[in-house]
Amino acid sequence: MKRRMIPLVVCLAAVIVIFWISQHTYWADVQIPALPKGEALTNPFYATQRFADALGARTMHDRAFTTPPQDAILVLSSWHWSVSDRRRADIEHWVESGGRLVVDRGLMGGTPEFERWSGIFRSLRRSDRPQPLLPERCDQFREERANAATPVASNRFYWICDVDPQHTLRATKSVAWSLTAGEGIEAMRVEIGKGSVTMVNAWPFRERAIFNGDHGWLFVAATQLVRGDEVHFLSEEDHPSLVGLIWLFGKPLVVLTLLLIGLLLWRDSVRLGPLAAAPTRARRSLAEQIRGTGQFALRYGGGEALHAASARALDEAASRRISGYRHLTARERAASIAKLTGFDRDAVNAAIHHPGLRQSNELRSTIEMLETLRRRLMRTRPQHGTS
Repeated sequence: MKRRMIPLVVCLAAVIVIFWISQHTYWADVQIPALPKGEALTNPFYATQRFADALGARTMHDRAFTTPPQDAILVLSSWHWSVSDRRRADIEHWVESGGRLVVDRGLMGGTPEFERWSGIFRSLRRSDRPQPLLPERCDQFREERANAATPVASNRFYWICDVDPQHTLRATKSVAWSLTAGEGIEAMRVEIGKGSVTMVNAWPFRERAIFNGDHGWLFVAATQLVRGDEVHFLSEEDHPSLVGLIWLFGKPLVVLTLLLIGLLLWRDSVRLGPLAAAPTRARRSLAEQIRGTGQFALRYGGGEALHAASARALDEAASRRISGYRHLTARERAASIAKLTGFDRDAVNAAIHHPGLRQSNELRSTIEMLETLRRRLMRTRPQHGTS
């Protein structure tokens, strides 16, 4: 009896579990960001560029540094500051002439040179306990602007995410704008010449980070963006190839080199025709043509075709000179020809009918005899009877 109750208890327990799950669960639609594709997959500033475009700016993602216009904005991320002294000097001169430079915490290589020039440097936080590394953590920061010589603190606070938890920013020059928290400054701008340099101790303008916290406001404040500005984004994570750099900076030299190489290859290449016209060959005489044709006929076919043609030519000559020649027998034809030409009748008969195969010298003599008979017949008068 107890064994029979076990399946019933199991089914009852399953029903209770299913009922409990149905009462404590629900279905809801969840928005999942689509995977990036196209330019959004290869351009880390794609979202920020679209944001700036919507505000009326003109944005460009450059593959290599070229000096922007003096009133433009240059945003650098994951950038090697001193990999090229000439490039570094060009950027510094551009800023001093009125450019607006914005860099993030991805500045690397040549940091001492950047600090000496800009007056902005990163230092370790003054804290007794280490800060946790929380890349998605967002904190509140207060905006401060320099009014004359006295900084003025704003009453508004802004949420900034992905701030470097180990470092903070310091300045050896007068700070025109900054974002501060309890332990230090996380974004600041200093004026250099006619331009300015702004450094943000985070990565707020890459990938989808522009949608976090108040990063949209931070971008406008850091770049001092106004409608119609030209903004250039640069990163060395996806740098162009060596061939691309050569083409970008040395296009005229590359084109000239390729033209010279093509000219040398064309000069030393195999020509389609001879350098000089071939000499005109002298035309062969009729005798040479006849002899060549005879030698060919003698070599191929044993000379039978050549003998037949000679005998046929003799018959045609004899038919025009001897009356009733077509009605004569073979021996009578040979006798008639022998009578007019003065040759032996049996020899003429043997030459015409060519019994069996002969050697080449015998065939040559036979053909020569047939030709002699034909020529003699052509010189005789037509006969009006037979003998």
